[in-house]
Amino acid sequence: MCGISGLFDTLGRRDYAPELIERINNIQSHRGPDEAGIHREPGLAFGHRRLSIIDLATGQQPLFNEDGSVCVVFNGEIYNYQELVPQLEALGHRFHTRSDTEVIVHAWESWGEACVERFRGMFAFAVWDRNQQTLFLARDRLGVKPLHYALLDDGSFIFGSELKVVTAHPAFRRAIDPLAVEEYFALGYVADPRCIYTTARKLPSAHTLTLRRGIPIPAPQAYWDVRFSLDNPISEADALSELEQRLKESIRLRMIADVPLGAFLSGGVDSSAVVAMMAEISPQPVRTCAIGFKDPRFNESDFAAMVAGRYRTEHNLDIVDSDDFDLIDHLAWLYDEPYADSSAIPTYRVCQLARRHVTVALSGDGGDESFGGYRRYRLHLLEEKARSALPLALRRPLFGALGRLYPKADWAPRPLRAKTTLQALAFDPVEAYLHSISLQRADERQRLYSPEFKRQLAGYSALDVFRAHAANAGTDDPLALIQYLDYKTWLVGDINTKVDRASMAHSLEVREPLMDHALVEWLATLPSHTKIHGQEGKWLLKKAMEPHLPHEVLYRPKMGFSVPLAAWLRGPLAARARQAILGPRLAETGYFNPQTLRFLLEKHQSGQRDFSAPLWSLLMFDAFLGNTH
Repeated sequence: MCGISGLFDTLGRRDYAPELIERINNIQSHRGPDEAGIHREPGLAFGHRRLSIIDLATGQQPLFNEDGSVCVVFNGEIYNYQELVPQLEALGHRFHTRSDTEVIVHAWESWGEACVERFRGMFAFAVWDRNQQTLFLARDRLGVKPLHYALLDDGSFIFGSELKVVTAHPAFRRAIDPLAVEEYFALGYVADPRCIYTTARKLPSAHTLTLRRGIPIPAPQAYWDVRFSLDNPISEADALSELEQRLKESIRLRMIADVPLGAFLSGGVDSSAVVAMMAEISPQPVRTCAIGFKDPRFNESDFAAMVAGRYRTEHNLDIVDSDDFDLIDHLAWLYDEPYADSSAIPTYRVCQLARRHVTVALSGDGGDESFGGYRRYRLHLLEEKARSALPLALRRPLFGALGRLYPKADWAPRPLRAKTTLQALAFDPVEAYLHSISLQRADERQRLYSPEFKRQLAGYSALDVFRAHAANAGTDDPLALIQYLDYKTWLVGDINTKVDRASMAHSLEVREPLMDHALVEWLATLPSHTKIHGQEGKWLLKKAMEPHLPHEVLYRPKMGFSVPLAAWLRGPLAARARQAILGPRLAETGYFNPQTLRFLLEKHQSGQRDFSAPLWSLLMFDAFLGNTH
């Protein structure tokens, strides 16, 4: 796991000063504290920060082919590299290291842009081919590893693992993109490929970008997508057996390391399944890391201890104070963009704990998306049954009016909080799903924004992001469609971003066996009832794990990795929230309606309403603005 950076002159062959590439490379030194490498030649500069995981002695980067004409900087892991080495040797290539990085340069030489189709792993890399005067960038299929870039006014193309690499260039213009702001206040993050700044972009997951000097930069090209065929005729018994074997294969590949390796163990189904399979594979006790909270409403550590005890792991537990909010400004620096998932705080802490014991940790991330674990999936399917009873032309005016008239009743028992459901019944499936997951729904964002900012948006909505992805989903199955949308948005923009930045802040590599693309492809062939069976989410995974995990772990209510935001914003964070939300930085943007800001704050802090989600997103947006000054 590493940090990569680079500059490419799209117009000529200028010399980039060594101090420039060193500065932009070292700004992400937390991603790779072990070594720093630089390569410069006319028109090109590559930088690399290394966290040594495999081939500690000879895996330095930038790394070259035999004659030095092809160079790579790489962040991630190619898990099937040992399988690719003999294939490339048979094609005449000679290897000088034992690292997975060297596979990339030889794969590029033999297979060109199609090389990415051979790789099984998490990766973001850049290849420079001097003979072809070509710069080739690629990102893994599920967007586990990040890659940001921008074209500067002088014709320089700059890229880096983190956005701070790009913004560190003195010629970068920090003009905020209004469309990114709209996405942020809907989703809690800026969706790929957009960045918070108008001139920067993220390379989308499963895409490549090929640049040649003197030729305009083309659009990124997709090389993979998940296809929900849902037509696998496999029996239940065979599916359970095959799932277990596929899990073990994915985990075995991710246990290759020359440094201490362990796993996160939250006590949830996904991380517990990963630890159980690791324990059955490993001849040594698995190292596990968990955090607990002093507040029992957020504490899952007893369930983690149950799994750790069953498999006799070397278990490490830290108890974190529930008022652990002193990370706000550090997170704003770490994420580079406004980012509103408050579980970034416990994720940062569990990575901090894990790094004291291991350099590589396996996680259970991706399980909810692939196996159908989110509660919102089950609610969406229930709503879809109701929506199917009436055509949209009748539903939209009827339920739209009811939704507008029904009061917002945060204080009421859950069955009486019908406003959101009534609104959702007025929508088509894509709009309804966005409505259900938005931090602030479309009507709420309209009240949040100033008239001038709404003019800047010119009708743009975060719904446009979902519409574009839905057009490529290739399925109208209710569950498969929203799983596809989550693969393209939530998984990449929220989950993977959170884990990458939190882990890399501590120079920890996190590997993701439940996001193995071969496993994802296979699960997409299975009918949706194998994922949500009646009202049971993750049905197939839970059934497969019944021989391996306690019933209390598999079938308890999902808790999530959350923090007590509502209480924070009424208590220890109340003064800071008031200062930020009613303060000068947000006001100076001109984006917000000041009456709405005051309404949200006053109603929440008085206890009349729960506006913790929009207030936290505003607080983190203010922290982002403070970090840019």
